[in-house]
Amino acid sequence: MIIINIKDGESLDKALKRFKKKFEKTGVLRELRSRQAYEKKSVTRRTEIKHAIYKQNMNIESV
Repeated sequence: MIIINIKDGESLDKALKRFKKKFEKTGVLRELRSRQAYEKKSVTRRTEIKHAIYKQNMNIESV
């Protein structure tokens, strides 16, 4: 459970923003989306490899 302590004089918008950041870090939404449709391990591995190759190419191009 995520707990956000609202400080004195803090606006609701700032508190909501902090809540959203904490919620995003937990990865609950990402896990929920991944569980909606089953994906075989081979397909998951393939997408991870493709993503790693993409990131590696982006690092090479920026240097």
